Amino acid sequence: MKIMVAIKRVVDYAVKIRVKSDKSGVETQNVKMSMNPFCEIALEEALRIKQSGLASEVVAVSMGPTQCVDTLRTGLAMGADRGIHVESTAALFPLTVAKLLKALVEVEKPGLIILGKQAIDDDCNQTGQMVAGLLGWPQGTFASKVLLDTEKQVATVEREVDGGLETLCLDLPAVITTDLRLNQPRLLKSRNLQREKQGLLFLL
Repeated sequence: MKIMVAIKRVVDYAVKIRVKSDKSGVETQNVKMSMNPFCEIALEEALRIKQSGLASEVVAVSMGPTQCVDTLRTGLAMGADRGIHVESTAALFPLTVAKLLKALVEVEKPGLIILGKQAIDDDCNQTGQMVAGLLGWPQGTFASKVLLDTEKQVATVEREVDGGLETLCLDLPAVITTDLRLNQPRLLKSRNLQREKQGLLFLL
């Protein structure tokens, strides 16, 4: 089974945000950027699933300016098998991203899509749900635990709700969005950084 993971380049969570002088947005020039923390969790979960033998390939996808390639290289260093960059200089809203992901899914045909539940820059919490809706796939949002049964083609997702925990059984293929409690992303070691040069990176 192939797993597709969407990752986003955002201002690093430790950076003190500054508003542009013309009030048109947040200053990103000469500011440290990194992978969205929720996306790191999504990628980590995909890699753990692959390491358990339940997936054969992990494909990371990022959309945005040329600099997104750096984020994809981080994903390759973490362990992703391939990276796909959809280049765009325009601001991409959740629905646009969802439509682009749908088009990629039709080509790549993954058995599972994992995304962070939201990005720390806009906090929209919309892309995963929109992708599932466009594809007509079942979805499990805010996942704090994921179990796969590839023989039965079912994903069991435990998610936190106001009243406690809810367990969903999803027929694969499916879309899952990750919560912070799902896992702790791995730290990159110097030897892993060589993977970013060995991994395959495709530009669209």
